[in-house]
Amino acid sequence: MDCGVPFCHWACPLGNKAPEWNDALYKGDYELAYRLLNSTNPFPEFTGRICPALCEKACVLNRFNHEPTTNREDECAITEMAFQEGFITPKTDIQRNGKKVAVIGAGPAGLAAANDLNLMGYTVTVFEKNEAAGGLLRYGIPNFKLNKAIIDRRISLLEAEGIEFKYNQNIDVSDNSQFSILNSQFDAIVIASGTPTARDLKAPGRELKGVHFALEMLSQQNRVLAGMEFSKDERVTAKGKDVLVIGGGDTGSDCIGTAHRQGCKSVTQIEIMPKPVEGPEDPQNPWPNWPRTLKTTSSHEEGCTRRWNINTLEFLGKDGKLTGVKVQEIDWKPNPEGGRPIMVEKGKPEIIKAELVLLAMGFLKPEHPEYPKNVFVCGDSANGASLVVRAMASGRQTAQKVDKFLKK
Repeated sequence: MDCGVPFCHWACPLGNKAPEWNDALYKGDYELAYRLLNSTNPFPEFTGRICPALCEKACVLNRFNHEPTTNREDECAITEMAFQEGFITPKTDIQRNGKKVAVIGAGPAGLAAANDLNLMGYTVTVFEKNEAAGGLLRYGIPNFKLNKAIIDRRISLLEAEGIEFKYNQNIDVSDNSQFSILNSQFDAIVIASGTPTARDLKAPGRELKGVHFALEMLSQQNRVLAGMEFSKDERVTAKGKDVLVIGGGDTGSDCIGTAHRQGCKSVTQIEIMPKPVEGPEDPQNPWPNWPRTLKTTSSHEEGCTRRWNINTLEFLGKDGKLTGVKVQEIDWKPNPEGGRPIMVEKGKPEIIKAELVLLAMGFLKPEHPEYPKNVFVCGDSANGASLVVRAMASGRQTAQKVDKFLKK
């Protein structure tokens, strides 16, 4: 690879040593490649499929010819070979230290914290409000991006290593009675409950049937594929409908791909912010920073009208059902006082036909009270909605903090 200084180390929240395990992969030593990869990344089979690969944008090869080393695909290949060849087996010789830790939330942050704490010798119990582990890995990311059997395989391994999972347990840490009971049973508590509150759009007509949060559709579709049944009234489906996705991020892209698979008539995606710069380079964020350039996913390529600088004014309907959305093109002007630019109207309002609207505008960062010293918050619950790889890194860092606290 001839990296010189490998900036991928700096860019990856987990600090993955990509040059080292890529070199082992190049030499055909898959076992060494996995050991090096797993030394920093507890679940490379997840990041190898869904990570946006911050490391690749910081790759030295990306700087010169925009053809970085394919770290994400290499992660996936190394890990699948490791499972296939039996390099990954449950660790059954863990020496227990007699202390117990509760982890609330079985998303990537909670799983990463639970995994590290378990390997350190703590007896770990994971409480999950849903019927299965994974968090947004299972209930947010569509199956066409992450097959849920991949999650099940890892959970089985964690269970074999001694982690106990308790499902359908909606632990409310703001409830003093619930919290006191939990605190009396465990030496430390890790809160990794994510960002459960989606950002809403309080426009007139929001109550019309056909306006949903993105996760209402995505989580339900994943449950349907897992065998769960819903009544006709409960079902959120794009079949035979014109669909409008409000929000230009990854969740919006997932809605587009899911709508196509459900048999939609058309999909339009609108974003209130300006269109990102096209091409591989972002003048505002030069290499090795992450370039905020136009991202076109496989879901977009399946068919989608994309528009930017569009503000939603009103949801329109008939007999309580959504029929369209009134929108207006806007522009952003510099704020003379500094800070956020000022939104100004541009052109006349128009109506986009839609029988289904999916709100994919992100999530609100949770607010936490002051907890006792033996309570730790990590992942999206601590930092706000972000990437799976950042959640995993936060979970690992929190495990170290718990270990340091309990060893005092």
